Amino acid sequence: MPVSRIDKRNCSLNAVFIDRDGVINENRNDYVKTAEEFVIIPKALDGLSRLRASGIITIVVSNQAGVGRGLIAIAELDRINQKMIETVTAHGGCITDLYYCPHDKDAGCDCRKPGTGMFRRAAREYGIDLAGSYFIGDAKTDVEAGLSAGCKTVLVLTGRTAINDVDDWEFMPDHIAPDLPAAVDWILTKQGHCCPK
Repeated sequence: MPVSRIDKRNCSLNAVFIDRDGVINENRNDYVKTAEEFVIIPKALDGLSRLRASGIITIVVSNQAGVGRGLIAIAELDRINQKMIETVTAHGGCITDLYYCPHDKDAGCDCRKPGTGMFRRAAREYGIDLAGSYFIGDAKTDVEAGLSAGCKTVLVLTGRTAINDVDDWEFMPDHIAPDLPAAVDWILTKQGHCCPK
């Protein structure tokens, strides 16, 4: 579900998609259920500000099964997301748009990662070239979703996954980074941008 919009006529054809929990904010095993429980990973703000400075559109795609399970009200999820957007903006970043899947894993939807519905919707709405885009996530399902959508993928180690976990995966991310700023550095280097710090 989109929270904020930009003028689509001014969009780049490429984007960086980012998972929320475990990448931008601290992950919780019992879900982030209130705005008070939403805690930004401090270094994440630096990475997001560098994406904005580079002119790359940034779209958050997030599974929020707590909604479908009755643990989070839509109004509270909107409040959490608004807090994120305002905090990121105040520190020089910009979240172009935000999509979330509210369904439980057994709902059979196509939007829940590792499904690609959120990516395809963003591609339609913004004219994004998924093959020229990147997805930064913290879990196996994120990597699978990004690869299935045709994006290059970066796994960060600030959330649910440790470096040794990847050894057993049947598919690999294009890059593994310790955190969001390091992931952004790698993406900007691949795109031919400098990496201001």
